[in-house]
Amino acid sequence: MLWAFLGLLSRAAAAIPPLQLTAMSFAVAAVLGVAVLVARGRLADLRQRPLAWLHGVGGLFGFHALYFTALAWAPAAQANLINYSWPLLIVLLSALLLGMRLTARHMAGTVLGAAGCVLLLSGGAHVSGTALPGYLAAACSAIVWATYSVLSRKFADVPTGAVAGFCAASAVLAAASHFAVERTVAPDATGWLAVLTLGAGPVGGAFFLWDIGMKRGDPRLLGTLAYATPVASTLLLCAGGFAPFSGTLLASAVLVAAGGLVAARA
Repeated sequence: MLWAFLGLLSRAAAAIPPLQLTAMSFAVAAVLGVAVLVARGRLADLRQRPLAWLHGVGGLFGFHALYFTALAWAPAAQANLINYSWPLLIVLLSALLLGMRLTARHMAGTVLGAAGCVLLLSGGAHVSGTALPGYLAAACSAIVWATYSVLSRKFADVPTGAVAGFCAASAVLAAASHFAVERTVAPDATGWLAVLTLGAGPVGGAFFLWDIGMKRGDPRLLGTLAYATPVASTLLLCAGGFAPFSGTLLASAVLVAAGGLVAARA
């Protein structure tokens, strides 16, 4: 539910350069996360081995830098849906990297969910040469997020509280990259509201919840159920006036819901 608002809030803050938006959002998430650790007396959660930091920071920073870039360089609805190929990649990588068995129902549910997203994309996609870099960034963001998510299982010993540190490091990296290649833009009131909401929700609390889910839950099922997010996200983009409404949304939603039901029964 939190991630469904990522596209809408990103578009609301579109005047802010991608890396600057990434840095500001992660800074908000880091401050809130560290505050919770201090209140719980769990600051020691931030002391992790270098490989855990590489995995956490690489996944969080890499995904969002690419995702915000995609939304800035390509039509919102199309870039959003290309990015949301990561649920399919999570299901497939669960078998490839974790050795989990994929049943016929897992695969059928994944195919139905993917079909819903393809239908939604093909219903209004007009690929232009100028948008191709944005589409490529969206595809890369999907690969980065799926790999990060599945490999979280390999770091089950790392407490979820460490995500606050990963957010802080990602904010520093994004800020350094921003100052090197972008011009700083002072956000208006709408931009600040979007940044604060992003940092508290889709770029904040959602990471902690996802970390718990990937380490304690079934990534095959979570990957399939996550197909509900692009449909909800696109609906919100339409409601916010950032993308045109299409009748294919209903058919896409039905396919996605069917895929989730089939996979859940596995």
